[in-house]
Amino acid sequence: MQDQYAERREHLIETIEAEVRMTSDALGKDVLDPRVIDAIRSVPRHEFVPPELRFAAYRNAPLPIGCGQTISQPFIVAIMSDLLSLPPDGRVLEVGTGCGYQSAVLAQVTGEVFSVEIVEPLGRDAQHRLAALG
Repeated sequence: MQDQYAERREHLIETIEAEVRMTSDALGKDVLDPRVIDAIRSVPRHEFVPPELRFAAYRNAPLPIGCGQTISQPFIVAIMSDLLSLPPDGRVLEVGTGCGYQSAVLAQVTGEVFSVEIVEPLGRDAQHRLAALG
């Protein structure tokens, strides 16, 4: 089956790369680690947002995920992931799993990701979602 989100995902990558270039003075870099870009490209963000918001999943914007929380703006996820400078065999602790998107991105970049969530319904849903996505 054709990936109906592929074009939107590629547009998002282009948007993130353009924002990195525009903010390079503040970031101290004008390109991100290719592993981070590949992770953003490969993690299906539409699986981490409520079904009624899937149409907006690849916009470079935060979206509500329930319980008063949001999935972070993809540009911010990319920057946070890049600035960690994680080695491929590294370990990272994420505090605040939310929907699990940041965890999934980090899992593509480094060896082990440990994540904790205080909001039980979000943590439970993220655990099931991440297990289902592998």
